Amino acid sequence: MTHTYQLNGMTCSSCEDKVKKALELVDNVTHVSVSKEANTATVSMEKHIPLSELQNALDSKYQISAIDHNETVEQTRSWFETYKPILLIFFYISLVTGLIQFTNHHFDYMQAMQHFMAGFFLVFSFFKMLNLKGFAESYMMYDVLARKIPVWGYLYAFIELGLGISYLLNFNPIFTNAVTFIVMSISIIGVLQSVLNKQKIQCACLGAVFNLPMSTVTIIEDGLMITMSLIMLLTFL
Repeated sequence: MTHTYQLNGMTCSSCEDKVKKALELVDNVTHVSVSKEANTATVSMEKHIPLSELQNALDSKYQISAIDHNETVEQTRSWFETYKPILLIFFYISLVTGLIQFTNHHFDYMQAMQHFMAGFFLVFSFFKMLNLKGFAESYMMYDVLARKIPVWGYLYAFIELGLGISYLLNFNPIFTNAVTFIVMSISIIGVLQSVLNKQKIQCACLGAVFNLPMSTVTIIEDGLMITMSLIMLLTFL
């Protein structure tokens, strides 16, 4: 995609060149054209880049603002495009869970959570298994346990598969939910550290198949599993 921006603060051809080089260094930018006479910068990018990110790349004397697009709309569209795989997965798992409950005489919240978690772990482990080595290497970049024990990245995918099967078969609910709570609690520590430190790294939640950035979406994903497992664990105790 290509956007044209109003760019104030340029006073000479040297400024023009400086701005062009600065914007070209921004991730996902493929081409930049700058005009001092028109006070504009036309930027081609692989995906939408927030205006704030472009501004941060420039010297404070230069001020950049959108001209040919609505920044809020573009950011929203970009967010949905980025997280479309995980949103679709949650939609399908929720749909199947809801359809199962539709066949019951009444909505069983415990059973619904059990089936949702079964679907979650089975699907997510599937994507990790497609490139187990790639997942383990990505996971090791931010997970606190995988950093110290590299083999944990490989074991984690199999643990997710085991949890998915356990929830599907309703195997020993207390043990299954306890393991889920412990494993996901450990996992969310590294996620929180990465997001709070604003590290731009790939989330390994869907293995190495999709390039999903680490963000609050990952926190919500792990937090949801922790919350569900805790509710179910307290119910069975």
